Amino acid sequence: MLKLISFLFMFATSLLNLTSAERSTHIVHMDKSFMPKAFASHQHWYSSTLNSLKSTSPNSDPQKPLELLYTYDNVFHGFSAVLSRAELEAVNKLPGFVSACSDRVATLDTTRSTEFLGLNPVTGLWPAANYGKDVIVGVLDTGVWPESLSYKDDGMTDIPSRWKGSCDGGYDFNSSLCNKKLIGARYFNKGLLAANPDDRDNKYSARDTDGHGTHTSSIVAGNYVEDVSFFGYARGRARGVAPRARLAIYKVSFREGRYASDVLAGLDQAVADGVDVISISFGFNSIPFYEDPIAIASFAAMEKGVFVSTSAGNSGDTPRRLHNGIPWVLTVAAGSMDRSFGGSITLGNGLNLRGWSLFPAKAVVKDSTLVYNETIAGCNSTELLSEFHGGTIICDNSSSFSSQILFISESNADAAIFISSDFTYDENSFQYPGAIIRPDEAAKVIDYATKDANPTVTIKFQQTFVGTKPAPMVAEYTRLGPSPTYPGILKPDLMAPGTLVLAAWIPDDRVSNIGSNIGLSNSDDFNLISGTSMACPHGAGIAALLKGAHPDWSPAAIRSSMVTTANPLDNTGNPIREINGFNNPIASPLSMGAGQVNPNSALDPGLIYDATAQDYMELLCSINYTRKQIRTITRSSYNCSKASSDLNYPSFVSLYTSGTNASTQNFKRIVTNVGDGAATYKAKVTPPEGSVVTVFPETLVFRKKYEKRIYSLTIHTKIDENNQVTYGAVIWVEDNGKHSVRSPIVVTPKISSDDS
Repeated sequence: MLKLISFLFMFATSLLNLTSAERSTHIVHMDKSFMPKAFASHQHWYSSTLNSLKSTSPNSDPQKPLELLYTYDNVFHGFSAVLSRAELEAVNKLPGFVSACSDRVATLDTTRSTEFLGLNPVTGLWPAANYGKDVIVGVLDTGVWPESLSYKDDGMTDIPSRWKGSCDGGYDFNSSLCNKKLIGARYFNKGLLAANPDDRDNKYSARDTDGHGTHTSSIVAGNYVEDVSFFGYARGRARGVAPRARLAIYKVSFREGRYASDVLAGLDQAVADGVDVISISFGFNSIPFYEDPIAIASFAAMEKGVFVSTSAGNSGDTPRRLHNGIPWVLTVAAGSMDRSFGGSITLGNGLNLRGWSLFPAKAVVKDSTLVYNETIAGCNSTELLSEFHGGTIICDNSSSFSSQILFISESNADAAIFISSDFTYDENSFQYPGAIIRPDEAAKVIDYATKDANPTVTIKFQQTFVGTKPAPMVAEYTRLGPSPTYPGILKPDLMAPGTLVLAAWIPDDRVSNIGSNIGLSNSDDFNLISGTSMACPHGAGIAALLKGAHPDWSPAAIRSSMVTTANPLDNTGNPIREINGFNNPIASPLSMGAGQVNPNSALDPGLIYDATAQDYMELLCSINYTRKQIRTITRSSYNCSKASSDLNYPSFVSLYTSGTNASTQNFKRIVTNVGDGAATYKAKVTPPEGSVVTVFPETLVFRKKYEKRIYSLTIHTKIDENNQVTYGAVIWVEDNGKHSVRSPIVVTPKISSDDS
C-alpha cells in the first residue's frame, strides 16, 4: 500500500504548477511490467492514474473532464485519453511510460471477381479450403447492414467454440441480428466523441450508414445471393471470396470521421475475440510505424498468427504515396476485371459498336436521329445545346466526359455518344442515356452522321460483356510504392480486383442519378464501386481460404504463397499494363507488386519465404528508431545485436543513391519446401535493365518436405543520369515443371523524406 501511495504522491506533485489547456486525444504506450501490485488490473492502474491527475490539476475545466477512452492489452499495452499538453507531460514522467502520440484521422480506400481469379467448385482452393469454413474474418470499416442477404446464414454450421466475441451493435442493432454467418458486431467511437464533443447526443451503433463496410465485408465472405445486379448490369450470383467463412464486424469509421484510438481499440478487440484474418480498407498517410495504429496492432496480430490484409490507398500516381507499407502485413493494389458494361450501339447502316455505359435504367434509344455538328460537338454549352431538340448528339474529345454529360443532361437530346480517350471506366455515375466510344472508333460514326441523308442510331443499355481484353490492368487510382515509411521492402505486394466490384450495399442510399443535379435518385441493395478498398478484402478472403487449407501456415507463409504465385501477365499473355491515359504503359511492380493474385496457385506454391517476429524486430533495429519507438511496436524487450534490413521477403528492392556511378547490394534468402517431397529447383533470372543479377547456388536440392535451403542474390547496377526505376525477377523453377516460384526485383533511387 505504501508503494501505491508513493506512486500517486509522486504523480500528483508533478502537477502542482501546471495550468489547464485545451485537451485532445492521445494514445499512450505503457510498459505493463511497471504496474504496482496494489492494482488489480491494468485498467485500474490507468484509470487511477488519470483520476489522480484530474484531482490535482489546478484550473481544470469541469465541462471537459479527463476521460479514459480505451485501455489496450492485446495488440498494444496502454490507453488512450483526452489530455492537455501539461497533463501529457505529467504522464510522460510516469514509471512505465514508453511513448505517446496524438490521435490521427484515417483515410478510406471498394461478381465476377471470383471467376476472374479462377476460383471454382471443382478444383483448386475453394474445395481444398472448404470455402473457408470456420475461418473467422474480422473487418474494420464503417459497420454492416445486417439485414442484407449477403449475411444470411443458410448452409452455415455452428459457430466455432473458440470464438470469444459478441454482438453488441448498439442503437437500432439488436443482438438477434447476428447469426452463424455474422457472428460479431461492435463499434468503437470514443476517440471520435473526444474530438467532436458536440456529437455526444447522436445515436451510434455498428450499423453501416455509409455502405463502404457492408461492401468490403460481403466481398470477403458474403453468403450466396441469387440474381443480383446493379440496375441490370453485372447480373448474376453474388458471393464472397470465402463464402463459408465467418464475419466479425468492428465499426471504427463514422461519417464524422475515423480516429487512430478507435482503430487501435477495434484491432485490440478483434485479436482478443479470436479472429484468424483481419481486413482493413483504410490507412494513415506518411507516418512512422511507431505512430501508425495499424502497424502497431498488426505486429501483435502477426505474433498471434493473425493475417492482416490492407489497402494500398487511392488517388495517387506519384511514387511513395502508398500507405500501409508495413512489412508484416499484405498490402494490396487494385486492378480491373475482364468485364465491361454497355451501351451496344447500332447505326442505321448496320455498323455495330460496343460502347461503354452504366446508364441505370431499362431503356432503349431506338432509331434516334444521329447528330454531329462542330458548333455543339464540344458539348460544353447549355446555350448552344438548347438549339437542338431530340436526336442523339455526338460529343467530341475536346472536353472531359464528366463535364459533357452534365451539359447533355440539361439538354433536350435523346442521348449522346461520347468520344473519350481519358475515361478510366471506374465510375458508376452515368446519369443520362449515352455511351462512350474510343477515338479510333469515332471516324466511322462521324462519317456516317455527316454523309447519310437520314442517319439514325439505336442504343441498348444494361449490357454486360465478359472476356474483355486486356485484363487485368492496374487501376489509375491505386497508389504507387515504394512505401515512404520504409522503401526497402516492395509494396504493394500484389494486385487484386478493385474496379467496379459488385457487392452488398445499404438500402435507401443514393447510388446513381438520372438527369441533371440530383434528378431521379436510385437506390439498390448491391452497388458497383471502385477502389483499393475493394481489392483489400479480396486479399483477405484468399488468405482466409489459405488459412483453411493450411491452418499451420504463418501469416508470412500465406503472404509468400500469394506473392510468389501472382501472375504478371494479363489475359492476352502480355505484361500487365497500367490505365494511364491513352498509351497504357507496362505496369511496374511499384504499382502492382508481383502481379495479379492467383488463388489456386497459392494453394500449392512449392517454396515459401517465412519470417518470424524476431526477423521483423531485426528489421526495425536497422531503421533509425530509438529503443522506445521500437518497443512501442513490439511491446516487449528485444535484442538489436543482429540488426538487419535484409528481411526474408519474397521480393527484392535495391536502393541506390542518385549521382553515383554504380550500386551493389547483397541479399540472403531462406526458402522452405512445402511441396509433396523431394524436389530440385533451378534459378531463372530476368535482370532489371542496366543490372547484373547473380544467384548462388543456382540449384536448390530438397530431400524432403519442410526442408530449408539458403541462397544469396547480388544486384550490381550501372546507374544512368535519369535515375530510372527498373525491374526484373528471379524464378525458381522445379525440374519437373510443377512449381515456378517468382520474386520481383526492383532497382530504384533513394529519395529523401523531403521528396517523398
